[in-house]
Amino acid sequence: MVPTANIIALARNTEKAQSLVPAGVTVRPGDYDDPEQLKASLAGVDRLLFISSQPGGKISRLQQHKNVVDAAKSNNVSYIAYTSFPKADQSTTPLAADHAATEAYIKKSGISYSFLRDNWYLENEAGSLAQATSGKPFVYSAGDGKAGWALEKEYAEAAAKVLASESTKPIYEFGGQTRTYNELADAIDAQFDVVKVDDSAYAKGLEASGIDEGTAALVTSFQTLIRDGQLDVTSSDLEDVLGHELIPIADAIQEVVKG
Repeated sequence: MVPTANIIALARNTEKAQSLVPAGVTVRPGDYDDPEQLKASLAGVDRLLFISSQPGGKISRLQQHKNVVDAAKSNNVSYIAYTSFPKADQSTTPLAADHAATEAYIKKSGISYSFLRDNWYLENEAGSLAQATSGKPFVYSAGDGKAGWALEKEYAEAAAKVLASESTKPIYEFGGQTRTYNELADAIDAQFDVVKVDDSAYAKGLEASGIDEGTAALVTSFQTLIRDGQLDVTSSDLEDVLGHELIPIADAIQEVVKG
C-alpha cells in the first residue's frame, strides 16, 4: 500500500477535497483550464492518475486534457494512467472522439501510459433503477445493445491498483459482464413493467419528467451508442486487476438505489 504521505490530490476546490481525502494526503489546486497552475501543482509527481474532464466547459475538453499532459511532461512525470472510453481508438460514437485524441496526445508526449477504458457506470442508470424498484416502468430505447455495467467504486479501485502497480499494460478494457437493458431489469428485485421504446419516445419521456431538451438529447444519445454496440466489449481486465469477482449485479443495483 502506498503511504498517504506519498499521495498528492489535485482538485479545483481544495478545501472540499481536503475534507474528503484520507489524512496525510496533500491537496493542491488542479484546474484543467489553467496550464500554469497545473505545472506548479504537478511538481514532484512521478505517476499520475489522469481523470478525464466533462465536456461543455469554456475551454474544450481536449484542450483541457492537453493542458494536463503538457504540465505532466514539463515536470518529467514518468507515467500516466488515463481514464478513457471503450475501444476509444476504434469507436465511432462522438463521445469517444476526445478520448481517442487524448490517447494519441499522450502517446506523442513520450510519457509511459496505461489507458483505463472504463465501460459504463451502473450509477448512470440510478434514475431508472430507482423508478423500477418503486414499481414504475423501466423504460429504455437501447434495444438489444449491451453494456458492461459496474459500480464506480470498482472502477476507482482498479485505477488505484494500476497506478500503484510496478507492472502495467498499455490498455485496460475495464467493465463488468455485458448485459442488455432487459437483462439488467431482470436483476432488479421488484415488480414493474419493462418498456422498450424508440429514441424519440425516450427523449420525450425524459422531457415530460422535467428534464430540459438538451439534457434529454444527451441522455438519449447514451441509449443510441449502447444500441449501436459501442459498449459491447468483453474483457476480464477489471476483475483481473481487482483480484476478485465484481459485486453481483443484483447487489450492485441495491447499492445504487440506496444511494
